[in-house]
Amino acid sequence: MTAPTTSPAAGDSFWNDEALRPRRGATTISVSTVPTVVDEVTVRIVAGIVVTTGVVALLTQQWWLYTFLLADFAIRAARGPRWSPIARVASTWIRPRIPAADKPTAFAPKRFAAGIGAVMTAAITILWLLSLTTGATGPLVAATVLAVAMTVLPAAEAGLGLCLGCKIFAGLIRVGLVPAEVCVDCAPQRA
Repeated sequence: MTAPTTSPAAGDSFWNDEALRPRRGATTISVSTVPTVVDEVTVRIVAGIVVTTGVVALLTQQWWLYTFLLADFAIRAARGPRWSPIARVASTWIRPRIPAADKPTAFAPKRFAAGIGAVMTAAITILWLLSLTTGATGPLVAATVLAVAMTVLPAAEAGLGLCLGCKIFAGLIRVGLVPAEVCVDCAPQRA
């Protein structure tokens, strides 16, 4: 199949076909599937699931669980919570059973924090694989240190609502490394 040699003319029926235009009242499809706002309670539940998974991985030395966390963090950072298995469990099965009111919060800093989680769990996974293939204990010790951090940081989010990645994101906006337009709700207010 070859590309057309001419551009469509203004009267070309394909480009102006009424059947291709959205009907009044029809639902339009958004190009972006990443939300701008998420529920803080659900975010904290997700963090709790991450903590639980991390603790189980540490206590049982089941390092492969970090590959699951890596995939989930990467999905949340790249596509948002809609496709994340952990976010789906949190929003579908756990959140409806918690009587707290919705608490909207900006997603951009949570997305940034998920990116940090993806990098850290990638490092844990690589270090674990390095230890597994070489038999060296150094990479396993480093993986354990990172794994403890990946338990403490989500625990702060789950228990206290303290998101270190979100604080870093706000700081990056403040110093101008991230444009304020990325997250209007996160940008420092000017007087």
